[in-house]
Amino acid sequence: MAYKTPEQIAVAAVASGEKKANLPVSKMLVGGFLAGAYIAFAGLLAVDVTAGLDPGIWGGVTTLLTGAVFSLGLVLVIVAGSELLTGNMALLPMALFSRKISLGRLGRNWVVVLVANLLGALFVAYVLAVKTHVIGAEGTATFTRLAAIATGKAVTEDDPTIFLRAIGCNWLVCLGVWMALAAEDIGGKVAAIVFPITAFVALGFDHVVANMFFLPAAHWAGVPGIGWGDIVRNWVFAGLGNIVGGGLFVGLAYWFLYLRGAHHDPATDPATDPAQAPAATSDGAGTAGAPKR
Repeated sequence: MAYKTPEQIAVAAVASGEKKANLPVSKMLVGGFLAGAYIAFAGLLAVDVTAGLDPGIWGGVTTLLTGAVFSLGLVLVIVAGSELLTGNMALLPMALFSRKISLGRLGRNWVVVLVANLLGALFVAYVLAVKTHVIGAEGTATFTRLAAIATGKAVTEDDPTIFLRAIGCNWLVCLGVWMALAAEDIGGKVAAIVFPITAFVALGFDHVVANMFFLPAAHWAGVPGIGWGDIVRNWVFAGLGNIVGGGLFVGLAYWFLYLRGAHHDPATDPATDPAQAPAATSDGAGTAGAPKR
């Protein structure tokens, strides 16, 4: 099975960040709406699948299953194609550090994709979760499960906790994006995504786009004690933490490791020329030549 080495992933990540930064605003909006909806679909599925599982009986299996199911969101984003803010928090900084885009282009992408992700997540939360009665009334298993998730994030967690949990979240999410770039087939991309996403959810970390679904859905479903002030507060600190997790611990770290001071020729670089991609070997290293089929 062919794959990219970390050095080649870095080059591919810069190319992806540059492409995303230069998208027309209309495509950022449509792609961002889809990504917000995909993450919300995953959140809704996670609530429904784990509803009724008593933590006293199932223990950590409940959050582990929640994370495994929630992986659907990033699988849809990566394989189907769309614009997710948290992934762009790593890809665009890498393009910026490599001097392929300007700070203004990065800011434009983040703002437009943020708004579009929010619209997509809110659409699923209101129309497809609450109005369809997938999230039932108070007392139902789905309502109780959503209430537990949303109350923990919007009420129980204080601001520093949200911020720190958001760092851990997007560090893992962007590692999923990073490793998915390494894979040359859909199965490899899915496998690269599932484990980091399962980990961040099971650990209770905060993903700003996921919380654009969970918290408004809980508010509209009538979960007591969750107001818009609580929701926006969570979004602010989750968003800031996600920027640090993705931009610093993935974007900057891997740019420093593999791109700082390096020179890549797009015409001959294996990351951009499939004919020169390395074949996988048993020890994980690459060798020059055509990829194995």
